[in-house]
Amino acid sequence: MAFHTLSRMVEYARANRKIRFVLASAVVLLLLGIICAIFFGTWVRLFIDHELVLRPGSMTFEWWARPPVRPFIRVYVYNVTNADEFLNNGSKPVLNELGPYVYSEEWEKVNITDNENGTLSFNYRRTYTFQPELSAGPDDDAVVVPNIPMLSATSQSKHAARFLRLAMASIMDILKIKPFVEVSVGQLLWGYEDPLLKLAKDVVSKEQKLPYEEFGLLYGKNGTSPDVVTMFTGADDMSNYGIFQRYNMRERLPHWTTDQCNSISGSDGSIFPPHITKNDTLRVYDKDLCRLLPLRYLEDVETSAGVEGYRFTPPEDVFAADEHNRCFCPAGPPCAPDGLFNVSLCQYDSPIMLSFPHFYLADPALREAVEGISPPVPEDHRLFIDVQPEMGIAMRARARIQINLAVSQVLDIKQVANFPDIVFPIMWFEEVSFRYHLKR
Repeated sequence: MAFHTLSRMVEYARANRKIRFVLASAVVLLLLGIICAIFFGTWVRLFIDHELVLRPGSMTFEWWARPPVRPFIRVYVYNVTNADEFLNNGSKPVLNELGPYVYSEEWEKVNITDNENGTLSFNYRRTYTFQPELSAGPDDDAVVVPNIPMLSATSQSKHAARFLRLAMASIMDILKIKPFVEVSVGQLLWGYEDPLLKLAKDVVSKEQKLPYEEFGLLYGKNGTSPDVVTMFTGADDMSNYGIFQRYNMRERLPHWTTDQCNSISGSDGSIFPPHITKNDTLRVYDKDLCRLLPLRYLEDVETSAGVEGYRFTPPEDVFAADEHNRCFCPAGPPCAPDGLFNVSLCQYDSPIMLSFPHFYLADPALREAVEGISPPVPEDHRLFIDVQPEMGIAMRARARIQINLAVSQVLDIKQVANFPDIVFPIMWFEEVSFRYHLKR
């Protein structure tokens, strides 16, 4: 009887130890679960950050230096169909939008130097190849467009001494220079010999010479850029990952009136600091744009493979003629009209104005000053970048910009005496790049 009772007590003790062990194990597992729930996101972030840092020799570095994508550029040219009537009779310009003319691009970074301080310095190399099968016609199609070198020179002479304007008119007579030129699409983009530029090359001092011998809207872009870019790698601080530190040894632009507007602290649009939220403002810097371009969240997107991302686009007031953009108008007011951005200070004082295609987000009067440009459609004319938020990688982009010439009437130069004050659209393009096919 006593032995039986003792056996039951031993069994009870063993069962009690098992219960305590199970309970203890459950508590430990629960604590581990809580710890994992608290720190798992942090561990994932640390892992992502570690893998993204641009270290020479790493896979991420190789992808960055030679992106595994083949972007392309679609070009649309505004062909002037009534140049004589416009000049002689004061008719409204009639434009015929031709295109797209499509060029594939190969991007790579060359002359890469590890500065061993969390930055890399390099040059961009871009190679453009015409793609006839994707284009509306050959790039030797002839187009009639405003003579940008001539009209830039005449517009700049408006406030010069009168005898200089008369001398300019005589020179243009001798050289038979006219306000409109007929060139091929390829020449308009990549360059053609211009008599005014040739004259300037022969008579202007070496210090005053322009850094090109031909005129083309994309002249000098096909090949290795001389610009030296210094960029943060993320090794010291991932919040600066992919952000430019210096551009041609400058940490700021010299053109605008405030440090904020002169800042170059943005990326090239292909990578951004990781862990992006919908409340973040992304910033892209491009030398030709002459400023940072802010981008804000617009909507969620998803790839056909189920990869989710965020679409970012410039705010509607990015080129507005208001107080927050006054720093971009150092000589004004008057400043550029709503929807235009004056880049003349970055283009050797040539009166180039940038806008979005079809004057999207611009004063409607700009589009109404010409015939042949349809009303803008956000889906077709908005600039956007789709990013994978955790990694900060651009999944798809549409960089859409229109190039315009702000012409000033100059009565003393007979060749342009009838050319009114007008913002004349020349062409627009969209640079298309994507890593993933998107559902929308």
